[in-house]
Amino acid sequence: MSSSGPNNSGDVPTLLVKDSEGRDLLCFLEQLIPLDGKDYALLTPVDTPVCLFRLKDGDEPEVIDSITSNEPILSVADVVLQEHELTLVRSAVTLTVNGELDEPDPEDLDEDEAGDDESETYELLVSFLVDELEYGLYIPLDPFFVVARMDDGAAVLVEGDEFDQIQPRIEAELDERELSE
Repeated sequence: MSSSGPNNSGDVPTLLVKDSEGRDLLCFLEQLIPLDGKDYALLTPVDTPVCLFRLKDGDEPEVIDSITSNEPILSVADVVLQEHELTLVRSAVTLTVNGELDEPDPEDLDEDEAGDDESETYELLVSFLVDELEYGLYIPLDPFFVVARMDDGAAVLVEGDEFDQIQPRIEAELDERELSE
């Protein structure tokens, strides 16, 4: 993955986050946020996050939220990505792609027509056919953040009800920090 900014400076710490199923995701530590005597970490994946969509003629692409790691669709995606010298990683939180890829230029995105449909918040990385159905792996254009709770130096993914409760408070804390800068 080639990118510019603080994440390539080499001095940004990384944490390995585990989810409830034991999968992990290597992330850059962006912020530490203390709440209720616990430290929460705002993280971004080291590898490029991707989303799997089912593509239908004439219809909007349909995001596939849950997929098992041994799904045949992912095996085909593996092969297609290998042709581009990329590797699909079945990590915690999201699928990621490891390897050198061009990231979208934010200036190019500003030229796109404004709108709120999903196709404009993702960039197609690759598309492929499985059993005569077309699928695509898309890169989210908005920043992809992961929230983890720090427990004895380990990062534990915040999921489910805990995420629903803590997420608005983390956003409020980040907004407050921005205002004080």
